[in-house]
Amino acid sequence: MPNAPQQSVTVIGLGPMGQAMAAAYLDRGYHVTLWNRTPSRADALVERGAILADSVESALLANELVILSLTDFDAMYEILEPAKDAVAGRTLVNLSSDTPEKARAGARWVAGLGGTQLTGGVLCPPPLIGTPEASTFYSGPREAYDRHRTALEVITGTTDYRGEDQGLAALMYQLNMAVFWPAMIAFWQTAAIAGAHGLTAQEIAPYVTENFAGMGHFVDFYASRIDAGNHAGDVDRTAMGLASMEHVVHTASDAGVDTAFPEAVHDIFRRVVDAGHGADSFSRAVELMSKPAA
Repeated sequence: MPNAPQQSVTVIGLGPMGQAMAAAYLDRGYHVTLWNRTPSRADALVERGAILADSVESALLANELVILSLTDFDAMYEILEPAKDAVAGRTLVNLSSDTPEKARAGARWVAGLGGTQLTGGVLCPPPLIGTPEASTFYSGPREAYDRHRTALEVITGTTDYRGEDQGLAALMYQLNMAVFWPAMIAFWQTAAIAGAHGLTAQEIAPYVTENFAGMGHFVDFYASRIDAGNHAGDVDRTAMGLASMEHVVHTASDAGVDTAFPEAVHDIFRRVVDAGHGADSFSRAVELMSKPAA
């Protein structure tokens, strides 16, 4: 019989995130079973008392609660298909990044094998796993979430349950990534331009951080206006944004650095202006981006 879920857990996938999760469980006294395609990644955890299963099937059978920390859902199929008979009766907490539709399809596949999936989206880097700063979205069967919530909070601190729809946690995660990655690319762009002018990334970092911190004001201000369909140009105008981004593109070009990212932003402004909304707020871009690009 598998051990009680609040005392034991299986972790499949030992990249940096999976290793951090397994370590957090060991820190809290859990019995931890591991499996990874490259067994040597488990060495340090085994030295601390974790058990390295000799097969995926053994890893699944060891515990009712199984944490999947994989690249995507395709990796789940590839790894679990040969051991699919061992999925029955397990709760698979899939913390792999993928689309909402892939999460829903994965949940149906797991259910067809007699198991239960909880979809998760982790909003922190590996060093924060197991700390109060960690936060994770979850969705799927409420009963499974409630039953394993204590164990889930060991690795991800704050848990934000979004509902029964398996795709919702994946959606919330991807929405956050849609903000995070462009924001970091914007920093790489500023670092490149600054470097071309002899400034270091550390010199400009405090100003970038201050800029990011102030973004909360703009997000809160525009959110209610977007929901109300209010794109009046009373506080800003798209034409102004277009001119500003043109200056950014030229500044990057003059510095001899890559301009692909600012040009992409400039193109959004241009398309809104070309659609006749130059005098409207640049939040009008939401309507443009709500449809596929021509």
